[in-house]
Amino acid sequence: MEQPSLPQRPSAPARPRSRDLGIVIGTAAPGPHNAITDVPGVRVGHTTVRREPDVHSGVTAVVPDLVGPRTPLPAGVFTGNGYGKLIGTTQLAELGTLETPVLLTSTLSAFRVADALVGWMLERPGCEEVLSLNPVVGECNDGLLSDIRARPVRQEDVRAALDTASGGPVAEGCVGAGTGTVALGFKAGIGTASRVTDLAGRRRTAGVLVQANFGGTLRVLGRALTPSSVGSGTPAPGPDAGSCMIVVATDAPLDARQLTRVARRAVFALARTGAAYSHGSGDYAVAFGTGSPTAGPVADAELGPLFEAVLDGVEEAVLNSLLAATTTTGFGGRTAPALPADRLLAALAAPPR
Repeated sequence: MEQPSLPQRPSAPARPRSRDLGIVIGTAAPGPHNAITDVPGVRVGHTTVRREPDVHSGVTAVVPDLVGPRTPLPAGVFTGNGYGKLIGTTQLAELGTLETPVLLTSTLSAFRVADALVGWMLERPGCEEVLSLNPVVGECNDGLLSDIRARPVRQEDVRAALDTASGGPVAEGCVGAGTGTVALGFKAGIGTASRVTDLAGRRRTAGVLVQANFGGTLRVLGRALTPSSVGSGTPAPGPDAGSCMIVVATDAPLDARQLTRVARRAVFALARTGAAYSHGSGDYAVAFGTGSPTAGPVADAELGPLFEAVLDGVEEAVLNSLLAATTTTGFGGRTAPALPADRLLAALAAPPR
């Protein structure tokens, strides 16, 4: 019997996050929810599409308030390794503006999701006369655990994620676009974090959300950790490849060029987590701003604290995506083990080998 696709509303996390375990990355404090939604005017929605045993997929929507073709937000994009399908990249890079929410999903569902996003946008107030629209949709390949060829994400799933997007805590792990993803040998998924920092004399927030699905060897606080070293059993099967989609939001008044610099740091941060940046990896970051540069642009020389905030935030978001995820057996009987929090702490406490 088919199970329905379900919007995943934010709730208190069932599994510990990085900071719950005392694993603190960097010195800047997080926002109230340690999530991308700590940036004012940013909401997140998920629809999880799961039909046991073969389908583990979904869609995640990062929705900035008021974004649209008539009210675009300044934005930048950076490609670390371009083996991916980030729909809308060229216009975003050319014009430096974001016209729609940023949606994440499964590789072969990305095109259907983009079409559904266009339909949803055209129905928004103020879009009655719109004749051109640039949807931004990123993807990761969840074919290890999900029947990717079924293209299970439908228009109604996209609309549900958009319509239920909200502020506050963000569901992480095996939800939305992270339902079937795997990273660093473990079951992964969606992760998020934020940092509040001083920028040019003003308190500013940077929030990140990741869809983690990449290869390499997990590093936590600089320590390399394999599934065997933390006692989680056999690592998830598959080649040392995959992808990571990163969305960065900030209320700092930056222009598109500066936001592109921010996006670069987001991709650089994956190296801290042990990313391999392999041939088959699609590593992308989209960064957008909710603060108007006309309010007083920030000089490039003053961007250091924001760069550091994004580096720390991405590192923590990836770890949160792993800690929140649960062991999943999917398509073809393949299994991706969860990262056990107690054994992670024991491995970190043990003397380095």
